[in-house]
Amino acid sequence: MTQQSESTTSTPSREADAPAASTPFAPPAAPRPVGERRVWPRTFHDRLTAPLPGLKSMARFAREGSIRPGREGLADIPGLPFAPGPLPRVDTRTVAVSWAGHASWVVQIGGLTVLTDPVWSRRILGTPARITPVGVAWDALPRVDAVVISHNHYDHLDAPTLRRLPRDTPVFVPAGLGRWFHRRRFTRVTELDWWEAAELHPRGAAPGASVEGGGGRRAGVRFDFVPAHHWSRRSLTDTCRTLWGGWVLTAPDGQRVYFAGDTGYGHWFARIGERYPGIDLALLPIGAYDPRWWLRDVHCDPEEAVRAAQDLGARRMAPMHWATFVLSAEPVLEPLTRVRAAWQKAGLDRDDLWDLPVGGSRVLPLSPLHP
Repeated sequence: MTQQSESTTSTPSREADAPAASTPFAPPAAPRPVGERRVWPRTFHDRLTAPLPGLKSMARFAREGSIRPGREGLADIPGLPFAPGPLPRVDTRTVAVSWAGHASWVVQIGGLTVLTDPVWSRRILGTPARITPVGVAWDALPRVDAVVISHNHYDHLDAPTLRRLPRDTPVFVPAGLGRWFHRRRFTRVTELDWWEAAELHPRGAAPGASVEGGGGRRAGVRFDFVPAHHWSRRSLTDTCRTLWGGWVLTAPDGQRVYFAGDTGYGHWFARIGERYPGIDLALLPIGAYDPRWWLRDVHCDPEEAVRAAQDLGARRMAPMHWATFVLSAEPVLEPLTRVRAAWQKAGLDRDDLWDLPVGGSRVLPLSPLHP
């Protein structure tokens, strides 16, 4: 698969085309220009790691499937963890995360404030209203320096929320999704293929400056786009016309946060961990998994999320993609109880499971590996 920029022609890593024949230890790619305009293939169907549901699956789902919990499964909504607090005070060497709900995080890293899949709306197309409020008030946000989008499903790409942003906000998106943002007059949109990266510097920091403003160490945060086991569609006619994936954010001192977006379990986690060693925190989805026969290819269940964290070699895991929207049939509190049990069964340190309430925050401690 060949893709073109407006000025040059580039060929993406063979890892995107042929996972079985890839080189997992290939070094991370050099950053591409922020805001680069590119031309992409018409479809990304070849990136699917499982076939999309066919007529037989649809018929089975119509016969026996349920996409909402029963009354007992909804009874625990009042007990869902919701504890909004102020955002952490940070400096350029601090990495902090705050969970606004679902897959929306406020990531403070390398002097930047980054939003992941921002959904501040009360309702999204095709689903009931939120069952917990947004955990971080919009007017409590500092200036947003960047946004990353994992894919174009409505619970991850929310037009009403994005309209609140200044149109010069840097936005990092999967291949093919730039047109959606350009139509809405965003001016700094960077589209990336799997295993590609871009770099963003805090406003006023020149490339090549150190974190503290001296010199020698680059002040930019790397945004690496990585594969996921998922798909894309926003209408009946655009299935897999844009790519999907997750993001690895790397601070100038090497601290790393992995945001999985929306994904099933599979081989990509180990590949990501091999290429980006030393992930300090993995933000992984644990909800929207039942019925399993219908959703296993695109959504991790809690046990798979714990296994994914281990495959990644992540030091810590923060669960997401639950307790916000009712998207499937599992009881609303079940993802939390199951992920805690799976973490304990795996023999992992309880302090490294950051099972935050909606609105909760944590600050990443500096590791000896990141002095």
